Amino acid sequence: MSGWLLILALLVLGGVLSTLGDRLGSRVGKARLSLFKLRPRRTAVLITVLTGSLISAISLGLMLLVSERLRTGLFELDQIEQRLRDSRSELDKSRADLRSAEAESSQARQQLTKVEKQASNLQKELQPLLKQRQQLERERERLSRDIQAKDSDIRRNQAELSKLNSKISTSSKELELLERNLIALRRGDVVLSSGQPLEVARVRIDDPAQAQSVIHALLQRTNQSVYQRVLPGETPNRQILLVPRSDISKLEKTLSKRGDWVISLISAANVLRGERQVIAFPDVRPNKRIVRSGEQLATTVLEADERGPEQVRGRLNLLLAAAFTRAQRQGSLTSGLQFDPVRLNQLADALINRPAGQAVKLEVVARGNSDLADPIAVDIRILKP
Repeated sequence: MSGWLLILALLVLGGVLSTLGDRLGSRVGKARLSLFKLRPRRTAVLITVLTGSLISAISLGLMLLVSERLRTGLFELDQIEQRLRDSRSELDKSRADLRSAEAESSQARQQLTKVEKQASNLQKELQPLLKQRQQLERERERLSRDIQAKDSDIRRNQAELSKLNSKISTSSKELELLERNLIALRRGDVVLSSGQPLEVARVRIDDPAQAQSVIHALLQRTNQSVYQRVLPGETPNRQILLVPRSDISKLEKTLSKRGDWVISLISAANVLRGERQVIAFPDVRPNKRIVRSGEQLATTVLEADERGPEQVRGRLNLLLAAAFTRAQRQGSLTSGLQFDPVRLNQLADALINRPAGQAVKLEVVARGNSDLADPIAVDIRILKP
């Protein structure tokens, strides 16, 4: 609406000014005025030109005054066109960049789609891996516990190994001693073996005061016995039997109680002929019945094909050994069994000459009652089928 008003104002103003210019030019022509030494006619023309120029100037000034766009277009048109060209080039560049960006965006979307698919696939593949990881973590925890347990076992085994090494060292020393004793035994120089009973005595204690005198008498008798074995031919004029005081004190404490007791003095180590001391330790037990009369101690079967003298006598010897082992397990302190050798030889001859194809069952029975320190007398009998 302002543009139409401006045009209308310009038309009105142009008409007014042209009318004024025409009248002014007519009056100047009639008045025959002269400006700048020009002829009146030239002066009138000049006035008309100036009036036209003034109309144009006022019109242009009014338009410039009223329209900011006109001012801008008139004075800044080149700059605006330059900026427009720059803007168009930038727009073209931006459009090219936009198309490139759109292409890249499309590619990116495609890649994103691929990545999403890969992520989905990886997530699907990751599920069993996560489960496997959890299982591995549980397995690792279990292995950690096992390792800790194994470490404790290793430390315990190392401690046991250290103990075993010390035992092995001790055993090695004992083995060396045993080897020396074995060599001496082969040469016939060992007269007392380790663990061999030196003296066995049965005593009855009715009064606790008897204990000391009984122990003293037993030590003296044992000292004389081992003196004759270790130093034969020499007079037993000194004490070579050594028993620890702590063991003697324990023995006195035990014998302070009333009752029947069996005391044994046992060699603590192998003793060679000519040695000057014998170490022993006591063993005391309440006396008790070990074997009863008629008790069967061992049995065996002499097969029908065992008829040779060596076979028969070997079987009889094994039978007696089994009976002696049975008596020892029951607590007997004797060094062997008592039997009639004549009757044994007669039995062996009868077994050798028995009818062919006949198996015989034999038994060893006690001839009488025997206590801990009593000798055990036995007979060998043939069991009836």
